[in-house]
Formats: sequence, C-alpha cells, structure tokens
Amino acid sequence: MGKVKILVVEDAVLYADKLYSSLLSLGYDVIEPAINYTEAVKKIEQELPDFAILDIQLSGNKTGIDVAKKINADYHFPFIFLSSNVDKETVNLAKSERPSTFLVKPFTKDELFTAIEVALFNYSGNSRQQNENALVSSEYLFVKENKMFHKIYYKDILYIKSDHIYIDLFYTNGKKQTVRGSLNEYIEKLGKSFYRCHRSYIVNIDYLEQFNKTNLTIGSVEIPIGPKQGAELIEKLKRTI
Repeated sequence: MGKVKILVVEDAVLYADKLYSSLLSLGYDVIEPAINYTEAVKKIEQELPDFAILDIQLSGNKTGIDVAKKINADYHFPFIFLSSNVDKETVNLAKSERPSTFLVKPFTKDELFTAIEVALFNYSGNSRQQNENALVSSEYLFVKENKMFHKIYYKDILYIKSDHIYIDLFYTNGKKQTVRGSLNEYIEKLGKSFYRCHRSYIVNIDYLEQFNKTNLTIGSVEIPIGPKQGAELIEKLKRTI
C-alpha cells in the first residue's frame, strides 16, 4: 500500500515550502515543488504523481492553467487550483479545465486536507458505481484507511473476498485490507486479469496456479468456484492466451 503522491506547483518559494510541509504532516508523499510550467511537466514525467496542486499564477509565460491543460491532455490525473485572485475571468478559465476543486489563499490545513479528499473522490466521477472508501481507476485503487486514501495497484492484489457489507483485499505481500463496499463496485473496473469465480470472490488470474470444477488456487490459497464459473474461466483463459 503506497501513499498518495502529490506535486505542488507554486512559484512563491515560502508558500510552496509551507504547503510542502503541511502535506507531509498530513501523511502524503510529496514531490519537491515546481515553480513554473517547464519544471512542472518535467517533474510529472519523472515522478508520476497521483495528482497536483496548481497555483494559477506562475512565473514565466505559462500559468497553472496551462499545466492543467497538459495534465488533461497527456497524463490524466486529478488536480486542484490555488489562487488569491478570485475574479470572474480567472474562475471561468480555471473551470474550463475541470479541476476537482478550487482553494482560495489563504486556507487552513483542514481545508487543504478536505480539498485533497474531494479531488480523490471526484477522480472516479466517470465510474458508474463508487463509494467513499475505495475509488476505482484504470491501474489502481485508492483505498481509504484512517481517513487517508492509499494507492493499491491491481497487480499487487491476489484476490478479493466479500464479507457482508465489507470486502477484504488480499495482497501479494501477504497483507490484507478491509474496506466497506461490495464486489459489484469493483468487478467491472478491475481489468481483464480479474474474474469473479464465486459470489463471494474475485481473483487475479495472473496468479492462478491450478483449478478444477469446484475450486482454484491463487498463490497457496484454495478458493471455491461457482457451479457455472469453471467453464466460464476456461473460456476466459482461452481469450487471454
């Protein structure tokens, strides 16, 4: 389970340092701040952040809105805008890039934390199903634990087990995560490597070792297969080979 990685783009050095420290104290993985468009794009390419905090006014010819346009065009991760200028024209320009939210300077640490939570929640806005404890993306989940979202890559998930109103995620490193939710919220978004072999289980077939009509083995764990799922699994494996 990894921390959410944040890029700060802010040309006021003292403010950037304060923001950097605040994010660290909130438990995030924070990239050293960028002060302009060129530096921001370079850090995005090198560091692969989960989302960004963008000051609208930056030094140089390009603004934070230009950074947002680049993110939307090429990188596709959520961001929030910062600004001390809230005139109508600035707000309209910012809105055109579909930020997750907008923070007006000065703001408190609690307001910053709330903005990040909203950004992560809205990241799954195109999903037909979502809940407040686990957000679904194309390569990873954001799973909520102790009021913080943590990034879980699908490749690190062995299988998922339903337990009434909760689900247990079992990882390749032997750890387990329990979150509130249902298997239906995940199965359509987990990708071709995942298969619902039973009403209570979703498995990552990349780790499938053996199976028959009644059960399969993921890692060293034996998991039941539903009455119809054995034949379906064979067909699914044929399509992936």
